[in-house]
Amino acid sequence: MIKPRVGRMFLATCVFSFFILILYFQNNARSATEQILGRTSLPEKSRRSPLQTLYDSDQLDQSAVASVLQGRRELLEQACHSHTRKRRLLTPEDLRHLIVDDKHNLLYCYVPKVACTNWKRVLMVLTGDGRYREPLAIPANEAHVPGRLRSLSEYTKTEINLRLRTYLKFVFVREPFERLVSAYRNKFTRNYNVAFHKRYGTKIIRRHRVNPQPDALEKGNDVTFEEFVYYLVDPRTQKEEPFNEHWERVHSLCHPCLIHYDVVGKYETLEQDSQYLLKLAGADQEVQFPTFSKSTRTTGDMAAKFFDNISPFYQKKLFNLFRMDFLLFNYSTPTYLKLR
Repeated sequence: MIKPRVGRMFLATCVFSFFILILYFQNNARSATEQILGRTSLPEKSRRSPLQTLYDSDQLDQSAVASVLQGRRELLEQACHSHTRKRRLLTPEDLRHLIVDDKHNLLYCYVPKVACTNWKRVLMVLTGDGRYREPLAIPANEAHVPGRLRSLSEYTKTEINLRLRTYLKFVFVREPFERLVSAYRNKFTRNYNVAFHKRYGTKIIRRHRVNPQPDALEKGNDVTFEEFVYYLVDPRTQKEEPFNEHWERVHSLCHPCLIHYDVVGKYETLEQDSQYLLKLAGADQEVQFPTFSKSTRTTGDMAAKFFDNISPFYQKKLFNLFRMDFLLFNYSTPTYLKLR
């Protein structure tokens, strides 16, 4: 028979041992969870995430930029509700354009011809090892080299879901036809874009030019904007392969009705939107978004000149092709179009 004092000591020893066992399993479980959540460590809980800062700002920050961004987010949600009938699950291909910044809890969907080169440069500075301290020190072609930045599609399903729930997701958009004209000018009127001329220019000329010259068929370097439009609205084009990302619609690149974007920046207010976003991420002291000359931008007046030679029939077909981008991001129908 165990004496009362000895019994109490025995019981205390058992309780203490049980407590140590619980701590052991908790620590093991925490370590396993950390391995599952990602190769890169997540920020400490003590630091406010940009997502928390943003939605706190909705209540506290009455600045013009904060109000405009909140309005865009609400308009996008309403447009998705009004114009999207079917919802589906995201696939890895859908996430290919989402760049991950694990240091600052950011997800950026890049859209070509909407300052994506400079945003990639900024993210290379923020996520890098200190090699670059200034975005413009990074050559433009290096910013687009695969592997320089991580895509969300590279993560596991658990890691993807965690980041979609807890990271601030942002995208920058642009008036659809100004972006399209910018893509045409860059890819089909610049002598150095030989790869685009060979791959797309030769095909466009072969299909949409009457009596093309042999030199044009071989080089593909003198595609007109009218021929480019014919190529885009030709049903055969998308049956063969998806649009190139430089003229693909934003809603097809970034899936804004499947992914809830917290910030929708616009090319028209690029500098102030970018500065505000970096401030939300607590990165405004680490890097400044590059400014650039407005003379290089495609404006509405310039776009109007390119549409002068497009017949009303093809203007309407092209507008219908890009209609969702106009609706989702609250861009008005261009006044120069002859849709009636």
